[in-house]
Amino acid sequence: MQSMDISLDDKYTRSSGRVYLSGTQALVRLPLMQRARDRAAGLNTGGFISGYRGSPLGGYDRALWRAQALLRENRIHFQPGLNEDLAATSIWGTQQSQLFPGATVDGVFSLWYGKGPGVDRSADVLKHGNSAGSSRHGGVLVVAGDDHGAQSSTLAHQSEQVFAAAMMPVLHPATVQEYLDYGLYGFALSRFSGCWVGFKAVTETVESSASVEVGEDRLQLVLPDAPLVEGGLSIRWPDTPLQQERRLHGPRMQAIEAFARANPIDRLVFSSPGARLGIMATGKAYLDVRRALERLGIDAARARELGIRLYKVGLSWPLQTPGVLEFARGLDEILVVEEKRAFIEEQLVRALYHAGSDRRPRVVGKTDEQGRILLRSDGEIDPAMVTRAVLTRLQALGLAADDLQRRLAGSEAAAHEVVQQRVALQRTPFFCSGCPHNTSTQLPEGSRGLAGIGCHGMVQMLPQRNTYTITQMGGEGATWIGLAPFSSQGHVFQNLGDGTYQHSGLLALRAAAAAGVNITYKILYNAAVAMTGGQPIEGGPSVADITRQVAAEGAKKVVVVTDDPDKYPRDTAFAPGVEVHHRRDLDRVQRELREIPGLTVLVYDQGCAAEKRRIRKRIPDATADRHVVINAAVCEGCGDCSRASNCMSVLPLDTELGRKRTIDRSGCNKDFSCLEGFCPSFVTLRGARPRRAGAPSGKPQAPDHALPLPTPQSLERPYGILVTGVGGTG
Repeated sequence: MQSMDISLDDKYTRSSGRVYLSGTQALVRLPLMQRARDRAAGLNTGGFISGYRGSPLGGYDRALWRAQALLRENRIHFQPGLNEDLAATSIWGTQQSQLFPGATVDGVFSLWYGKGPGVDRSADVLKHGNSAGSSRHGGVLVVAGDDHGAQSSTLAHQSEQVFAAAMMPVLHPATVQEYLDYGLYGFALSRFSGCWVGFKAVTETVESSASVEVGEDRLQLVLPDAPLVEGGLSIRWPDTPLQQERRLHGPRMQAIEAFARANPIDRLVFSSPGARLGIMATGKAYLDVRRALERLGIDAARARELGIRLYKVGLSWPLQTPGVLEFARGLDEILVVEEKRAFIEEQLVRALYHAGSDRRPRVVGKTDEQGRILLRSDGEIDPAMVTRAVLTRLQALGLAADDLQRRLAGSEAAAHEVVQQRVALQRTPFFCSGCPHNTSTQLPEGSRGLAGIGCHGMVQMLPQRNTYTITQMGGEGATWIGLAPFSSQGHVFQNLGDGTYQHSGLLALRAAAAAGVNITYKILYNAAVAMTGGQPIEGGPSVADITRQVAAEGAKKVVVVTDDPDKYPRDTAFAPGVEVHHRRDLDRVQRELREIPGLTVLVYDQGCAAEKRRIRKRIPDATADRHVVINAAVCEGCGDCSRASNCMSVLPLDTELGRKRTIDRSGCNKDFSCLEGFCPSFVTLRGARPRRAGAPSGKPQAPDHALPLPTPQSLERPYGILVTGVGGTG
C-alpha cells in the first residue's frame, strides 16, 4: 500500500477522498466546504458562526477555537453568543449585509448552534429571522442539539416542533457523513427558498466518529425553477409583516417542496412490487430500523420476499408529499419509526387523508391501531424496541415467518445476558476534589437554598445542604417571587453560576429587586464554564465588575467571599461598601445577609479546581510544590476531615491499628479545605515534589518467548466490556 502524508488537519483541509472526524468536527468542516464551493462558483462570500454551548454541542466552540487559523483564512468569523437568542439575532444581521451600501462580500452563510433549551429560548428570534428571510448568497443553518434522554439537561428535548412553528424546514441527518451532505443541502435550500433551515443533532451522532467521503464532486445540488415572485424570495427592505407572511406561507413553501423533489434528501431504500408493509424512519431512528432488520435477518432480498418497503426521510418538515404518496402506494400499513413525540407520523396521516385515495394504508407508530403503545414517546427508543415493533406489525399482516420469531428471541436473550453482566453499582455524580461549589453551596442552619443551572446543581443530591428545585437557565430566583407571598420562610439563598449570570441571570436578579423579596443571591464565580469543558465566560466580567452591576441593580448589601482575600488590594474597584471575607467566614456572613430585607448578594470567588489543575500543568503556581499528607501514625480515624471538606480525595486507609485517613494525591486539586480545623495528623510540605520511579538501567531485553495473544471474542452474540478510568469525577 502506498504511504500517504497524513496530518491532524486533514479532517478539515483534505479536498477529496476519505477523512476521519467526529460529528462535532464535521460541523467545523462544513462551513469550510461551503466556502470552497462558493469560491469554485465565483462567489466572494463570508461565513459567520454564533451560538451558545450545551450538550450535545458542548465541545463545538472549543473545536472552532482550535481551528481558528483555518476559519480566518477562509473568511469565516466565529463569535460565541452571550446567550442563544442574542447569537440568533447576530445571525439575522448577517443576512442583511446586502441591504445596505458597503458590503465587502457577496453574501454571508451563517450557522447558529445551541442545545434544545436554547432553541426554545430563541423561538422569537427564529420566527422573526425566518420571516425576514435569508440572503441570496448567504443562507442560515440552525443546528439544534437535542438531548432525548435528558442525560445532561433539566428536560428531555425535541426541537422539531419549534422549528415547524417558525415555519423553518428541518433536516434530520442519521450519520456523520450526512452532517456534511445535509449541511450543504441546508445552505443551498436556505438560499433557494429564502428560509432559515433547522438541522437536528443528537448525542448518538454528534459525539460519534466515522470515516467519510469528501470532495466537491460528491454532492451534485440541483436548483429547480424557483416560484416567480416579484423581488424574489430573499430578505428585502422595506418589508411589512404581512408581506413576509404571504411570501413565507406561499412561494417559500413551494420552493422548499420543489427543492426536496429535485434532490435526494428523502429516498426509497428498498422495495418490492407487491409490498404490504412500509417502514418510514428518520435520523438516528433510521439506524435503529436497519439494526432491527439485521437482527431479524432481513436484508434487501428478504425484504422483497416478505413484502417490506423502507423509506428514509431526511427533510422531516415539511414532509415531501409527492414522495411519501408514491412510497405509500399499494401498501396495507405504514410503520413510522421516530424518536420522541410523533412528528412525521402526523404529517403522513394528513398527507394521506388529503390525497383522497379510496384505499389508504393504515398508519401506526407511537401506538398501534388499538391505541396500545408501540414505540414510546418518552425516553429514548433503541434497536430492541424497534425490532419488537417490526415483528409485531409483520405478525399483524400475517407476514412473520417462524425464523423471525426465533431470531428475535435469540437476540433478546443475548442482550439480556449482557445487561445481567453489567456492573450493578450506580455512582451518584459528585463534586470534583477541591470544587469550590463543595464549600460555596453550604448554608447556615435554618436556611433553605434554591439550585440553578451548572455544576453546582449537584448540591440537590446532598440532602444535608437543604437546597431544592431548579429553573430554566436565567430564571434563578424568580420562583421565589411567586412563592414568597405564600410562605412563612421569609428568606432564601439562590445559587447562580457566573456563566449563567452573564448569560441571562442578571435579569432575574433585577426582577427580584423590583419585587422586593428577601433573597440572597450567591453568585458562584469560578471564571470558567466548567460543565461544558471549561470555556471562558463571554465578556469575562471580573468580581469587581459584578459587584458594581448588582449594586446598581439595587442590592442592599454586597459581600465577596474568597479563598484568597489577599489578592484584592485596597484600591480594587469594588462597588462602595463591599466587604471581602475569607471563605472560612462563609457561615457568619450568610447569617448576616439573611437578616437584611430585600436583595443581597454574596459573590463567592474561587476558581474551578479542575481548570486550575489544567492550568497548573502548563504554568506552575505557588501551590505547585505544596502538598498535604496525613501522618497515619497520628491520625485517629475520626473522619472529621472528611466531614469538613466533603472532598473525594480524602480516602479511608485500613491499617493494623484500624481505619485511618489518607490523601489521594493523584486526585487532589489542592483546594486545601481539608486543613480547616485543627488536626495534628495533617502535614503540609512546601517545596516538595512527588518521588518518581527511576528509569530502568540498561537496554530493555526482548522476552525469551513471544507474548501470547488474547483469545478473541466471538461476534455471534453481544458481549460487554468494562472500561475503567473514563470520565471526570463530577
